Amino acid sequence: MFGWWRRRRAAPPIPDALWQQVLSAYPFLARRPGHEDARLRELASRFLQAKEFHGAQGLAITDELALAVAAQAVLPVLHLGLHWYDDFVGIVVHPDQVVARRSAQDEAGVVHEWEEVLAGEAMERGPVMLSWTDVQDAGRSADQGYNVVIHEFIHKIDMRDGQPDGCPPLPAERRRQWHAVFDAEYERFREKVVIAERFGGEPPWLDPYGAENPGEFFAVAGEAYFVNRSRFAQEFPALVTLFDGFFLGQSGGPGVA
Repeated sequence: MFGWWRRRRAAPPIPDALWQQVLSAYPFLARRPGHEDARLRELASRFLQAKEFHGAQGLAITDELALAVAAQAVLPVLHLGLHWYDDFVGIVVHPDQVVARRSAQDEAGVVHEWEEVLAGEAMERGPVMLSWTDVQDAGRSADQGYNVVIHEFIHKIDMRDGQPDGCPPLPAERRRQWHAVFDAEYERFREKVVIAERFGGEPPWLDPYGAENPGEFFAVAGEAYFVNRSRFAQEFPALVTLFDGFFLGQSGGPGVA
């Protein structure tokens, strides 16, 4: 059956059995309100029509794999629209996490090289890379607010106006409003991570990787917001209002540019 979503020029309806299989595997998708379920299904179908999947290291791109990625990827743009992802086509899926070699030159001109283990990566105006192991585990890892697909696709939203800086494309005044809330929450989170790591304080619920920089905090907070809203609201009530204003277009936060 592979390729049912490639056989028509118009986005075909997703088979019921396949859709129910994905909802069962990722309960946070099934918990969407009824009117959002139809929208989610429609956008997932259009996403599959528009994007090209590539399996790395011999990984076969099955219907189940492609739809699992698509359904999670469109959550952040459910109310924004699929055009927010129109700057790229390719999605590369690896069987598991990959090791990437990095290098950077410091201010003194010394080149530093290191290896980094990646579950996913988003490139500015380029493809998205994902670990299938992490994608598959998203149903269970939602308790911890972890979701590699949503993380990388929020990076893509952030990158639409350049390198990820923790703020999506917004008009100047709305951008100022965003930073007033977001930056304070980022600094509060960074402090909590430092206290936990250096002084034995209580570990944060949110992934400490979010303390790396504002761009990573936006992606880490965003994935938690979509897969475990109730816990996220307990930890970051100010960000829930901010994110609702952007992702849902609700009053109380910056809206869509």
